[in-house]
Amino acid sequence: MTNNQKVKISPSILSADFTRLGEQVAEVTRAGADYIHIDVMDGHFAPQITIGPPVVTAIRKCTNLPLDLHLMIESPENQINQFANAGANLITVHIETCQHLHRVIQMIKDKGIKAGVSVNPATPISLLDEILPEVDMVVVMTVNPGFSGQIFIESTLGKIARLRAELDKRDLNAELEVDGGINEKTASLVVKAGGRVLVAGSAVFNTRESIGDAIKRLRESLV
Repeated sequence: MTNNQKVKISPSILSADFTRLGEQVAEVTRAGADYIHIDVMDGHFAPQITIGPPVVTAIRKCTNLPLDLHLMIESPENQINQFANAGANLITVHIETCQHLHRVIQMIKDKGIKAGVSVNPATPISLLDEILPEVDMVVVMTVNPGFSGQIFIESTLGKIARLRAELDKRDLNAELEVDGGINEKTASLVVKAGGRVLVAGSAVFNTRESIGDAIKRLRESLV
């Protein structure tokens, strides 16, 4: 793997201790994370309701890392301006929620930030064919949206590999992020398949070890 293919870690605050959210965001920053992954759910597309722009604004004050916002919400076009103004550096929307995906991607880019598209485990990557050249990141969900700590769906490894091959064949620079069930056992499988950004929630935020030790262990599992 070349330097420009370095594997990045994007800890998901969905698994953080929200009573110490600022401290934990600062801790993952010190521990060498590459992004802060923020899952936004609306109780419709995803069963939980999580956070809104005010929390993103607060997180922005706690870290200089890029904020990697994952909008698991219906009609995301109605929220782009608010989350961009709150400090997002990259906003990912789900293809399943966008009737006019190209327009939504352009809305994000018009705010001067990066745009991504995400697909659920059962959604074929062929639906991304036309949008791939327009996005900065593609997210393959390896669990169904909604909760942290779910079991990795191994059949998605083939999808990751096919998408990696398609990006390479077309010489596209979009980052390939994988979200769901990432831990020291599954991370190496994902990277072998072609994932380059790993979203990790309970593997980073847990009571077994410090955040720094958790990120170190996750990186060491890739060797």
